[in-house]
Amino acid sequence: MSEENKNFGDKAEESAKEFSEGAKKTANDFTAGAKEAFSGGPGGDNKKVLAGLLAIFLGGFGVHKFILGYQKEGFILLGVSVAAWVLSCVGVGLLFVWVPGVIGLIEGIIYLTKSDEEFYNTYQVGRKPWF
Repeated sequence: MSEENKNFGDKAEESAKEFSEGAKKTANDFTAGAKEAFSGGPGGDNKKVLAGLLAIFLGGFGVHKFILGYQKEGFILLGVSVAAWVLSCVGVGLLFVWVPGVIGLIEGIIYLTKSDEEFYNTYQVGRKPWF
């Protein structure tokens, strides 16, 4: 009976080890895939999809500019947005509240319609800050 228990214990230990190795491999594959997806490619430098989606949804706040490393332009969009919202209390800002959002929407569409290589060369290597 103890020989049976020993064999059962060895088999259970071997199965647990195989499961653990499989789980580690799956986790590593998932992590690598997630990093590739959010960085825009295997090189990890192309941020096209992330910048495009942020430009469409949060473009008025300049978030996509910060992601691409354009701090000055990001602060300009953020400042215009905040100023327009503050001035909208007096009515004047209502004319300007929509401007940063439209700029973000246009830039997001431009980012997403460019090829990966063209986006990378234009906005990350060439450092073109607007449109």
